Amino acid sequence: MKRAVLAARERGVHVVLVTGRRPPAARRVAEDLGGAFSLVLHNGALIVEDGALVRVLTLPREAARRAIALGRSAGLDPVVHVGSRGEGRLVVEGLHPSSTLLAYYLDKSHPDVILVDRLEDALQEDPIQVMFGDRLDRIEAFHGPLSRALHEAACVERTVYPAQDVGLLDVLHKDVGKAGAVELLCAHLGVEREAVLAVGDNWNDRALLERAGRGIVMGNADVALRGLGLEVAPSNDDDGAAWAIEKYLLK
Repeated sequence: MKRAVLAARERGVHVVLVTGRRPPAARRVAEDLGGAFSLVLHNGALIVEDGALVRVLTLPREAARRAIALGRSAGLDPVVHVGSRGEGRLVVEGLHPSSTLLAYYLDKSHPDVILVDRLEDALQEDPIQVMFGDRLDRIEAFHGPLSRALHEAACVERTVYPAQDVGLLDVLHKDVGKAGAVELLCAHLGVEREAVLAVGDNWNDRALLERAGRGIVMGNADVALRGLGLEVAPSNDDDGAAWAIEKYLLK
């Protein structure tokens, strides 16, 4: 993968890492791939170009409080992402013994985790997002009610990993989306949308894949996502992203 990305950059291709991840995690990926990239983070809530934040869309606190309450009523543990300057902090109330997925996620994010007595009282500023993670069936059951309840107040992005029985829901500013963030970058760089090659493997990539000049779904994606009619690449384990770069940018 790294070799394909570096070869594309040498040919003048502007490479953008577009992810639902928070800044510290995305920066580690960028470093592993060999340098500074434009970054679209938190599904588009934050955009970084030349190391500087060029857009921040925070989630209004009232919508965050509503999402937290809805999650609790469904028996899910909310995680609040804060830091409008890209700090990537996580705020939680604590862990239930059964929350093994959340415990794993927060352990991987140490030392950026802040424990508080009550999330609502800790919202001294508009957060970046509220996140829920759990077994896939529980997340799928909560997705519809959460989206309907926050219909005009927020965007709800879904990420699923069927092989691991894991699902994530991200509650964000209503105008957040990977597609819109990439279009903003294209306008900034003077690049036509038709010149964009987008590669993704999850439902939070769907709009970007469908609106790019060429959208390619990874072979490890959810079977329903692979059935949308877009070209399907090999899986992550088989270097599918490198395959797409080599096929459409290097040959």
